[in-house]
Amino acid sequence: MEFIELIRKFIIIYSIEIIIGLIVSILLLFITVIVLIYKGRKLKENYTALVRGMNGINIEDLLIRTDRDIKDIQRDIQLFQQSLNNMETKLTFAIQKIGFIRYNAFYDMGSQLSFSIALLDNFQNGFVFTSIYGREQSVCYAKPVRDGESNIPLSAEEMIAIERAIKGENIDFANEKLIKAYRVTN
Repeated sequence: MEFIELIRKFIIIYSIEIIIGLIVSILLLFITVIVLIYKGRKLKENYTALVRGMNGINIEDLLIRTDRDIKDIQRDIQLFQQSLNNMETKLTFAIQKIGFIRYNAFYDMGSQLSFSIALLDNFQNGFVFTSIYGREQSVCYAKPVRDGESNIPLSAEEMIAIERAIKGENIDFANEKLIKAYRVTN
């Protein structure tokens, strides 16, 4: 009983301080409750945004579904990458380089109606196609090209077409000096 008597005396002596302490504690608890209500609303808004209005779904199901979707997307990306690599490999063998030249095959002809066109892949393999225009007849023929060269003798114009294809020069102009220079050196 002495202990209870001691507590009662303590309360009587310090009653004002205890009341002020309790008021401060209540105010702090009230502020804490308001903050928690605000954070709870924010959390609910974030959760609603996360589930995007899906009814009857919990966060665990949503995370499992999202993980599965991510794995499916990763698989699709890998398949797409493999397909892209296959396409890139195939494209190296497709015609990528074109060289073209127009010229007069015969000195008494005009309008540069003859031409040679080289069609090469990334490895400089392909063919050179030539059309010779004459008054009486026109002739077309093709010669194979391997590593930028042909095992069949090439005309100066065909060499120019191949060189333009290798260098990426697809300019269509007749340069008589260039053709004459090729004929002299080759």
